[in-house]
Amino acid sequence: MAPHIGRRLRRGATTTAIAAAAVAALSASQGPGVPSTPTTDASPSGDRTAEASTPPGDSATGDSPYYTDLPPLKSPAPLQPGTSSNLPVVTGPAEAGIPATVLAAYQQAEQHLRDTDPGCNLPWQLLAGIGKVESGQARGGKVSADGTTLSPILGPVLNGVGFANISDTDNGAYDGDTTHDRAVGPMQFIPSTWATWGRDANGDGRKDPNNIYDAARSAGLYLCAGGRDLAVKGDLDRAILSYNRSTEYLRTVLSWFDFYRNGSHQVPDGTGTLPDNRSDDDRVTLPVQNPGMPATPSPAKPPTSKPKPVTPTKPTTPTKPTTPTKPTTPTKPTVPTKPTTPTKPTPVAVRLKDGGSGPLTATAGTAFAERARIVAVDATGKPVAKVTVTFQLVGDTDARFTGGATSARGVSGADGTVTAPALQAGEKTGTFTVRATISGRPTTAVDLTAKVTERQADTLVRVGDKELTAAPGTEFAELIGVKATHKGVLAPGVAVTATLLAPAPPAEAGADADADAGAETDAKPLDKGPYFKDAEGKPVRVLTGLTTGKDGILTLPKLHADDTTGTFLLRLEAAGGATLTVELTVKAPQEATPAP
Repeated sequence: MAPHIGRRLRRGATTTAIAAAAVAALSASQGPGVPSTPTTDASPSGDRTAEASTPPGDSATGDSPYYTDLPPLKSPAPLQPGTSSNLPVVTGPAEAGIPATVLAAYQQAEQHLRDTDPGCNLPWQLLAGIGKVESGQARGGKVSADGTTLSPILGPVLNGVGFANISDTDNGAYDGDTTHDRAVGPMQFIPSTWATWGRDANGDGRKDPNNIYDAARSAGLYLCAGGRDLAVKGDLDRAILSYNRSTEYLRTVLSWFDFYRNGSHQVPDGTGTLPDNRSDDDRVTLPVQNPGMPATPSPAKPPTSKPKPVTPTKPTTPTKPTTPTKPTTPTKPTVPTKPTTPTKPTPVAVRLKDGGSGPLTATAGTAFAERARIVAVDATGKPVAKVTVTFQLVGDTDARFTGGATSARGVSGADGTVTAPALQAGEKTGTFTVRATISGRPTTAVDLTAKVTERQADTLVRVGDKELTAAPGTEFAELIGVKATHKGVLAPGVAVTATLLAPAPPAEAGADADADAGAETDAKPLDKGPYFKDAEGKPVRVLTGLTTGKDGILTLPKLHADDTTGTFLLRLEAAGGATLTVELTVKAPQEATPAP
């Protein structure tokens, strides 16, 4: 116990110096100590631009106190094989359990940042680490169904006594104090920072720092500011220090971040484990060290000091013991929506169904026009909001979600609908499955079939118009090129088959045009006449495996003529139905007529 107390005393004396040194070091490395002021969540393209930074010394929490409890030495059970590294598991120590609504808010914030600012690489476990040390995961998940804390979570008055001195900036709107500011809500934003970064994430039209959905998204935006990439250690450290400028805070958050990355699981709201120790606990113990020092006190002082405690009219008058009308007045114990609101157990009865996804088909190398759509419903078929759904690509395919991932997450809206990210087809054709499951829960999966078809062309035209002729036993002088298009656009990568044919006998006199067209299709495969050469130099008269290039053009190998003269056909057929027939002539060269 003694070393623990000693460590706290040393921390109380040195935290400010350490924090100042850490911020100075970050400034020297030109890393953003605090985020820049945003205009919007992110540009539609996902580009991130750093703007002018807020004044030095600012932080999300005003450097308010935080919980210093560390995770247990034994990490949670490792993730099951084949499971994505950011999926919760259903086993592990109590400290790994995150209240259901709080966990959903962190994951929703991660998904939002992945869509709007993918270069930030924000993991939800980082928000969980910060939420743990700031508020013990909203006091163990004591939140309403829409994510609002059942009672306010306020930091100490920032009046300069043991903390920063921050005068009121919100006229008491968030913290109830019109003289000084206080950190507010489960992510402990000071009002001035919330005014810049606060967002409405639960769709109720309000930006409320007391709502875990709003607070988690806002914290994510704040951590990602200034073009940070949180997959880079330096940017990660700078982001955490911008939240609270203390190296001990950095170490504590990182320890929870690593702990949750090793595994976590969902627990019912209101049942999360609560931390015990705060970083400002020293302020109670430090003053106690000074009074006991007077050496050999005179006998007169003990008697005089005794009467003063005896005159405790003050202990009698203090309204402090009487004022506990606050514990009584709070309708919170009286209106325990938590026992009443166990709509959270409903997730057990939640199931998924196809939300009317259109046909999931695409041509190789193109984007799927439709996206997988799933609806979360309860046992009666009513939609359920805030259900985290995991989409997984299953089967032999090189199709990928946006960003090259084989799995993705989404959170259902008020209508219970979750839409997967856009799908991009690869070059591999065939069918595969898009599987939807409720994250972290063994529910029946919904499987949607997706199909990638080969590239197609609806038109083939010859490049050039020179007559294709050769003398017996020679090569055709011209190389044959064809251009493929699909709906008027060049079609690269389209499979083409080339077949050499003998023309059908001409139609009889009086036959109509349809008969002439039919004669062409009745042409017979050649056993002699023009030919291509295979890799061994042997004649072949059918070529497969040909594909058009990036410009949609295919140039055929050289054609050779044997000793057979006459007219022949070269038929080209492309995937998608386009055909082209080219006429070839093999004839002996005309002999020169002698002069008379």
